[in-house]
Amino acid sequence: MAKERLRVGIIGAGRWSSRAHIPGWVRSDLCDLVCICDQDAELAEQRAKQFGIAETAVDAEKMIMRGDLDVIDVCTRDEHGETHEPLTALALQEGKHVLVEKPVAQDYNRVRQLDALAQSKGLKTKVGLTFRYAPAVQYMFDLVREGKIGSPWLFNGFEQNSQWLDPWYPQDKRLFKQYPHNIPLVGADPDPRKIEVGSLEGYGAPTIDIGLELIGSDIEKIVCEMANLVPERRRYNVDDHLERINWDDADMWIARCKNGSLFSMQTSFVTVGNYPGITAIIYGSRGALRATLITDPETGEIQKLEYADGYAADNPRILTHADAAAVKFRPLEIPDRYWNPGHRPDDAWDTAFYGCLIQNFLEEIAGGGAKNEGNFTQSARVQELINAAELSHREERWVHLPL
Repeated sequence: MAKERLRVGIIGAGRWSSRAHIPGWVRSDLCDLVCICDQDAELAEQRAKQFGIAETAVDAEKMIMRGDLDVIDVCTRDEHGETHEPLTALALQEGKHVLVEKPVAQDYNRVRQLDALAQSKGLKTKVGLTFRYAPAVQYMFDLVREGKIGSPWLFNGFEQNSQWLDPWYPQDKRLFKQYPHNIPLVGADPDPRKIEVGSLEGYGAPTIDIGLELIGSDIEKIVCEMANLVPERRRYNVDDHLERINWDDADMWIARCKNGSLFSMQTSFVTVGNYPGITAIIYGSRGALRATLITDPETGEIQKLEYADGYAADNPRILTHADAAAVKFRPLEIPDRYWNPGHRPDDAWDTAFYGCLIQNFLEEIAGGGAKNEGNFTQSARVQELINAAELSHREERWVHLPL
């Protein structure tokens, strides 16, 4: 007998919802996207018509409390914890499995509390750590687990993202019809040590997540410097002027892991390059793997996985600098099994990778059992590192973990 399809309600009908979340739900044969909710009723209706969603709503809490929904997807903008945490908490209290965009909450302790709530109710959770679900990264995880590179020694995470290089591109990407007076201001304090977290919590979070999975260890201590390289920019789309916004548009950190390995990160919203621009490199005792998640404007390719072998092919001799031709990174073919069933060859990176995330979540829920990757436990671990990096910058010191 075929299993009953899961019934899903999504909160948020904006750009990211339409490009990443909604296509994943509507293409899967494991669920029905029943309702889309947004404070902008017109936008909700537009998305419902675009994707064939039966119902719309404007009251998120009422939708969450419906008895006929199994899964809630929280895809809202969250500057100061005003939407993700309360909507997620309510959904869990109502017995719903939850997918929520990062951060679940800006304090890692609150993420742990929500994780405990979910586990107490036997619910599955998923966080929008998009890039761990790229087929190149999933294959990379498996190769490391199988011993392809030996013992992991060094992780380098790098973001090449120029979304906010233009100061006239709004800091808040939502398209407002009138000035939003009721939203807390981001980066209102110009003190360099009171800089507000931006990039570190944006593409920084999924890159940290990838690194932790690859290095196979918790981090022992961390030192971080955050920077505001474009100090004046337009805040909202309805503004006609620039203003001082002190937020983290670049940062660097180094860390030592408990197993002795090293972990480095650079994230930035203002580094020129192709979008989205994530590179993750893991070096080990036998070789190295490099995943590059960048859309190539000439070929349309959205990901690449490469391997550099540290040993000669025909004997156990360790390769040296004299073997330059042998130790170069070479491309690996990514098996088809890492794609979700709804994948289309012409999908952009956001639709492609998020489709894999959603299919992974649905399979975890439908399959039962303990399997649940990218959950609130892992998100709390990532958020603790973000909190530690922020503390390191503010106090200009190494920070030891756990906090």
